[in-house]
Amino acid sequence: MPNSHDQNLDYDQSREITLLPAFSADDVELRERRCLYQGFFRLEEVHLRHRLFDGGWSGEVVREVHCRHDAVGVLLYDVERDCVVLVEQIRAGALADPVSPWKLEVVAGLVEAGESRAEVARREAMEEAGCPVDEVIELHTYYPSPGACDERVTLYCALVDSGGLGGVHGLDEEHEDIRVHVLPFTQAWELLQAGRLDNAMCLIAFYWLAAERASLRARR
Repeated sequence: MPNSHDQNLDYDQSREITLLPAFSADDVELRERRCLYQGFFRLEEVHLRHRLFDGGWSGEVVREVHCRHDAVGVLLYDVERDCVVLVEQIRAGALADPVSPWKLEVVAGLVEAGESRAEVARREAMEEAGCPVDEVIELHTYYPSPGACDERVTLYCALVDSGGLGGVHGLDEEHEDIRVHVLPFTQAWELLQAGRLDNAMCLIAFYWLAAERASLRARR
């Protein structure tokens, strides 16, 4: 029931957020796209104009965009043991981290041409954790940093048997040195609260699991 304060609000209907955005790709004029660097990833410079909320068009905007393959993350959860499977590896983007550039993460990998995202989840679970995966539950698809990167990430949860998992995994040709950890959910949650699980995939996946854990365990 709205209170008197709510009734007195000067509500602007034009600002209401709807399921469909006001603009689309048709409202952008891409003037130039130029490759600045091509290595493991690609860096492009884009020149564009776009429509403005108050009408008309912007001036020319120049931005650098980090171009990557789309990625998949999969949180491996053992319902019977109430355990999660995490992987630990060095991350080049965290070399200046004040604690350590070795990060605890969910299993993850890049989507190659011709692969479905669910196939990537299963492949990476075997490559990084030696864990066979059957059913996957799709959680969210999101842009980690749309102001500078075109990557989209799709997150899954997979219900697995964590018995016997552990050790060091990864592909030599990709210079992977990945240690597998099987942790009780409560311990993993303590690590998250302490700031040890400090990447977007982990945070999003674990907050989802915290909300859905009881219903997943009820499946047993």
